[in-house]
Amino acid sequence: MKWECGLDEAGRGCIAGPVAAGCVVLPADFPVGMLDDSKKLSKKAREAAYAEIVARACWGFGIVDNKKIDEINILQASLLAMKIAYEKMAEKFPKWAEANGMPICGDAGSCLSAVVDGNFVADIPCEVRCEPKADGNYPSVMAASIIAKVGRDALMDEFDAVYPGYGYAKHKGYPTKSHLEICRSVGPSPIQRLSFDIRPKSEKASGKKKPGRRDDDSFLPGLFD
Repeated sequence: MKWECGLDEAGRGCIAGPVAAGCVVLPADFPVGMLDDSKKLSKKAREAAYAEIVARACWGFGIVDNKKIDEINILQASLLAMKIAYEKMAEKFPKWAEANGMPICGDAGSCLSAVVDGNFVADIPCEVRCEPKADGNYPSVMAASIIAKVGRDALMDEFDAVYPGYGYAKHKGYPTKSHLEICRSVGPSPIQRLSFDIRPKSEKASGKKKPGRRDDDSFLPGLFD
């Protein structure tokens, strides 16, 4: 018998902070009615579901920081975060399965199949498939999206204390108007994703070459203009 694990990421569309991923195997008696795509849940409902997942499921949380994102690109960083999340879940799986009275068929890879939200498959050692909108159709992927988002949001709250003034606790690193304005006025923080092109659409459409970076990794003038 194979158990399904779900994988999903959070923070792919941000311009600051890490990208995060969750990997979750749910027990058969988990109250799946409390689950949904993390973006569709209220903060209160999401945190309640997170507490239940952490207490009862087998789960892993993976992050890849902004420097690695700039190095390998956001897609590869997202897949790497999923791989890390899977590995952390797999470490716990044998003991968790035994505690939940589940038969073990070998190592985690031979006991599990995985569903990944999106169009690309993470490099993990089990049977795996990707499916767009999986975070709205599979409880295990819904749970993974909750682990990823709540975990990443907590990290961004911590960054807000380290880099006050950027509003990370509020916008979590997404390119909101307020986030762009502070970056234009004072420059990027150390957790900014410098490889992201966030120029206005009009400038991109003009064909004007995207500015590069200085050796000190700060933005050249005009990147946020």
